[in-house]
Amino acid sequence: MNRRELGQKFARLSTNAVLRSPRLWRLFRPLVRKQFDAIAASWDTMRDPTHLAPYEAALAAVDPAPSKALDLGTGTGQGAFAIARRFPHTQVVGVDLAEGMLAEARRKTPAELAERIRFESGDASALPFEDGSFALVAHANMIPFFDELERVLAPGGQAVFAFSLGQGTPIYVTPERLREELRRRGFSEFAEFAAGKGTALLARKELRA
Repeated sequence: MNRRELGQKFARLSTNAVLRSPRLWRLFRPLVRKQFDAIAASWDTMRDPTHLAPYEAALAAVDPAPSKALDLGTGTGQGAFAIARRFPHTQVVGVDLAEGMLAEARRKTPAELAERIRFESGDASALPFEDGSFALVAHANMIPFFDELERVLAPGGQAVFAFSLGQGTPIYVTPERLREELRRRGFSEFAEFAAGKGTALLARKELRA
């Protein structure tokens, strides 16, 4: 088994473990950070050319256009760039654990998007943002932390969960599990998408009186 296959197996293991018990994240976090720092310079060459297709399909259904969006687990920033291109008036924040990934994202930021995108180091399980800060929170191949997602997403806002290779994605959550967790936290209006080789789910956080 080569290094890439080992990395994929670790990603699946950590995803399943953290979904079962979010408290285990504190054990996996330093290992995940180290893993992605190590591959940051070559990450984009490792991706399937259609890896953003399901993410883009879900973004196309987001309505209205968000004033502020968060791309969690942004990596080299491709998801953040996709949001900024889709919504030309949206301010976008990309967050990632790995400083190596963030350095690549900053380096690769197109000049025409630079004024609307910033990248920050952060942990998706404990984000440094106020409640209701974002109208859109997006995940591409990212372990979801549902309580923190619900906290930072504004009422009426939308959340995207995309998996580049569907069930074959190393970091993968079934749509059934996503719906279950999100319904418990006041989400509705679910929509599923299939594009390229992957799948995505879009959900809206309900307005509260």
